[in-house]
Amino acid sequence: MGETLELGWEEWLALPDLGLPAIKAKVDTGAKTSALHAEVIESFGDTASPKVRFLIRPDPDNPKLEHVCTAPVVDRRDVTSSNGQTELRYVIATDMLIGGMRRSIEITLTNRETMAYRMLLGRSAFGDYTAVIPDRSFIQPKLSFDLYDSVKSLKPKTRPLRLALLTREPDNYSSKRFAEIGRERGHLVDVINTSRCYMKIEARAPEIHYDGKKLPFYDAVIPRIGASMTNYGMAVLRQFEAMGAWCLNPPSSIGASRDKLLAHQLLSNAGIAMPVTAFAHSPKDTKDLVGLVGSGPVVLKLLESTQGRGVVLADTKKAAESLVDAFRGLDANFLVQEFVKEAAGADVRCLVIGGRVVAAMKRQAQEGEFRSNLHRGGEARSIKLTADERKIAVAAAKRLGLNFAGVDILQSKNGPVVLEVNSSPGLEGIEKASGKNVTSNVIRLIEQRVRTLGKRRGVSA
Repeated sequence: MGETLELGWEEWLALPDLGLPAIKAKVDTGAKTSALHAEVIESFGDTASPKVRFLIRPDPDNPKLEHVCTAPVVDRRDVTSSNGQTELRYVIATDMLIGGMRRSIEITLTNRETMAYRMLLGRSAFGDYTAVIPDRSFIQPKLSFDLYDSVKSLKPKTRPLRLALLTREPDNYSSKRFAEIGRERGHLVDVINTSRCYMKIEARAPEIHYDGKKLPFYDAVIPRIGASMTNYGMAVLRQFEAMGAWCLNPPSSIGASRDKLLAHQLLSNAGIAMPVTAFAHSPKDTKDLVGLVGSGPVVLKLLESTQGRGVVLADTKKAAESLVDAFRGLDANFLVQEFVKEAAGADVRCLVIGGRVVAAMKRQAQEGEFRSNLHRGGEARSIKLTADERKIAVAAAKRLGLNFAGVDILQSKNGPVVLEVNSSPGLEGIEKASGKNVTSNVIRLIEQRVRTLGKRRGVSA
C-alpha cells in the first residue's frame, strides 16, 4: 500500500510538461475531470496526432503574466459545468507534480478567467491513495508565481491574422469594406461563400472543406449570413468554432437574434423595454390576440420578415383583425405589435461593437410610409444619443450575446424602446450618415479578442 497523499480544498501544483511551475488549484471532489484555464485555443497537426496550443494567464491577479502551452489532444468531449451549461472541450494528458508525487492526469481546457482559480482538480486526478480534507487548505508545500520569472515563454507578438469573411454577397458594400479594411490593417482575409462549405464531423480534428480543398485554420470568422442561410450558416460557424476560430458573433447569438419570438422573450426577461407585442401561429380568437396589444393602430410582422418586407400597419382594430385572418391563411408565425405613433415614422439605429455604441443614425421614413428602412427609401442622418438610449442598446446586444449588432430603438413618450436587434447590420448607411469608419472598429475588436501567439503554421508574418 502506497503512502496516502493528503489534500486540502485548495492546493499549489505544477504541470512541468506544459512549462507551468506553479498553479493554484481548487480541489473539487464533485468534478470527475480536472479543468485548466485556456485562451486562444488553436488546434494543429494531422488527424492521426492532433495537438493544441493555448494561452494561459496563471495568476488571476496579474493578467500580464502569460504563458503559451502546447500538448497532444487525447479527446474532445462534452463537459457539463456546475451551472448546467454543456461545453465541448479539448482534453489533454500531462504530468502533475504536487508535493513529492508525480502523476499523469487528464485535463479539459476551458476559459476560467472569471474564476478565482485557474485550475480545478477533479477526483480522477487523486489516485487510489489520496485523502481530501475539505476544512483545510495548502496541506502540500506552497509554490509561488515568482517561479515564472525563470521560465522562457513565447510572448504574444503582433502578426497578421487569418480572417474568414463568411458571405454569399462578396460585392456588397459591407463585404467589400470588411475585406478592404482587414487587408489595410495587414491581415489575410479570405472571402468564403457559406453555401459552398461542407464539413467533416470528427471528434479530435474537425474540418471544413470548400470547393474540394480543406480550409486552413482561421483566427477569426466574420459572419455575414443571409436570412435564407441562417440554419446552415450557424452549422458552418459551429464547425469553425470547433476548429478553434473566434466568431465575431457566435452562432447561438445569431440564431437568437433571427428568431424574433426568442429574441423578444430574452429581451423581456432582461427587463429591456419594447413595444407591447403578441405572438401567434394561426390563432382562432383573432379579437383576443389584437386586444392584447391595444385598440390600434398596430403593426403586423411575419417572423421571417427582413428589411421591412412582410410588415404591415393596421390603423384600426378592425383592420388588424382582418389582417390577422389573412396571415392565418398563410400558416405562418407572426407578431402583432403596438405602433409607437410619436416616433413619427422614424427609428434610431445604434451600432454596438464590443459592448460600446460606436455610431448612431436616425432613419426617417418617406412621407406616407411608416417603415424607415433605408432599403425602402428611408433617409438617415447622424444623431447624438441620450444616456438612456446608449444604455438600452448596449444591454440588448449583451443579452443576445452579440459582439457586433445593430440595435433599432424607437423614441417613445415613455423613453427608448427596442424594436429589433440585427446580428448582421449593414455598414453603408451608418458609415455615410455618421462619417465614421466603423468597419475599422470591428477589425480592431477582432484584434483585441484574438490574442496573437506568434507565427502560426500557414500564416506568413
